[in-house]
Amino acid sequence: MEKFSKVKELLAAVEADIEKFYNAGNSAAGTRVRKAMQDLKNLAQEIRTEVTEKKNASK
Repeated sequence: MEKFSKVKELLAAVEADIEKFYNAGNSAAGTRVRKAMQDLKNLAQEIRTEVTEKKNASK
C-alpha cells in the first residue's frame, strides 16, 4: 500500500507540470512530466512484482 500511495502522490505532484506543458507549451515542464512518468512506470512495476510474489506465496 505504501508504494500505491507514492503513485498517487507522484500523480498529484506532476499535475501542475502537465498543465504547463499542454496548455502553456512549457518544454521544461514536458521534461519533468517525462521523468515523472518514468518514475511512475518503475513504481508500477515494483507494485506488480510485489503483488505477484504475495499471490504466489499464498498458494
